[in-house]
Amino acid sequence: MSTRSTVAPNDLRAFWMPFTANRQFKQAPRMLVGAEGMHYTTSDGRQILDGTAGLWCCNAGHKRPKIVKAIQEQAEEMDYAPAFQMGHPKVFELANKLVDLAPYPFEHAFFTNSGSESVETALKIALAYHRARGEGQRFRLIGRERGYHGVNFGGISVGGIVPNRKMFGTLLTGVDHLPHTHDPARNAYTRGQPEHGAELADELERIAALHGPETIAAVIVEPMAGSTGVLIPPKGYLQRLRQICTKHGILLIFDEVITGFGRLGAPFAAGFFDVMPDMIVCAKGLTNGVIPMGAVLTTGAIHDAFMTGPEHMIELFHGYTYSGNPMACAAGLGTLETYADEGLLTRGAELADYWADALHSLRGLPHVIDIRNMGLIGAVELEPIEGAPTQRAFGAFLKAFEKGILIRTTGDIIALSPPLIIEKAQIDQLIGTLGEVLRGLDI
Repeated sequence: MSTRSTVAPNDLRAFWMPFTANRQFKQAPRMLVGAEGMHYTTSDGRQILDGTAGLWCCNAGHKRPKIVKAIQEQAEEMDYAPAFQMGHPKVFELANKLVDLAPYPFEHAFFTNSGSESVETALKIALAYHRARGEGQRFRLIGRERGYHGVNFGGISVGGIVPNRKMFGTLLTGVDHLPHTHDPARNAYTRGQPEHGAELADELERIAALHGPETIAAVIVEPMAGSTGVLIPPKGYLQRLRQICTKHGILLIFDEVITGFGRLGAPFAAGFFDVMPDMIVCAKGLTNGVIPMGAVLTTGAIHDAFMTGPEHMIELFHGYTYSGNPMACAAGLGTLETYADEGLLTRGAELADYWADALHSLRGLPHVIDIRNMGLIGAVELEPIEGAPTQRAFGAFLKAFEKGILIRTTGDIIALSPPLIIEKAQIDQLIGTLGEVLRGLDI
């Protein structure tokens, strides 16, 4: 590695960092300069155990040979191909492999460049689908409180994390929200799916009655809410949502940007929970986070509703310059091959009990008020400091980085989602170090 790539930049002013306390960071930067396997390397030469798969995305770990090779070869062969009215072999190959991996009845993939774009695409497809079928009165979109669906206007409109919404005006009209499912009074310290809360899905019936079910185009939820702090769906909740949507002709969209590609121990949460939505939104693990890419998976019925009229006409007026970018497709193919070679899409199920035991061993430590887990994902919720929300968890994040582990915080919740290649000894190190951090918190 060259000297140029291992030193911190000498001027941090220009970069406005996303979702970051910019002033705090630039006073004491945490600079990453390398990554391999389960670890990052910092600018001062320390090894940091990755407890978050980057940002929920590096499911196969870092610097994986088949992904690196695929990108290198593609760069030499063809850098870019037009996405409109043109194609290239790898985009069709990736789409085929993706729908083969998805549960029945998903048959088509529309490519985007991120989870946010995938959400926007799914919402637009939902609206256009109903119009194509002569039900243009279906314009309402239903999200959920504490839901995260990216940062574009459609996503923050159906999303339900207040700081992501409140600065940006009126957002989309015709949107309503289901209640979230977090119920610590009844479900604290549950291993896996909570027993209580399926009835919260029945709020969709109330919303349908309020607005008229014939006006609702789609409901979008994360099957397991990730960025809000790992909220596991109560037993029967997703099944009930599916039943109500089917009853009223409403499309159900699963945002699987986080749960897709093995996080719960199955390729997709739809298969894991055995609840089939009408569309699956994915990104992140699709390319192992290496090159930005997302996708919307649809059923044949949704796709075929657009395939009418003259064959020379565009069926859906939507897309991106980089939809199915050759470099991203190469990364996606290398990623799916890596998952298959190493059995990573089901490895979370194999390690789930060990992971749960380790995570729940933190119960009783200072300020811990709840622990949640499923597959290879988990959350440790901390009691907020009165008058200073988020400060306690952020303090834990800083101390964890000092001690050589990377964790993620949202509010006063610590979220963990390590690469699927993690070994049991590394689980012990990650959770053991986090325990040391929690014991040593002085706030």
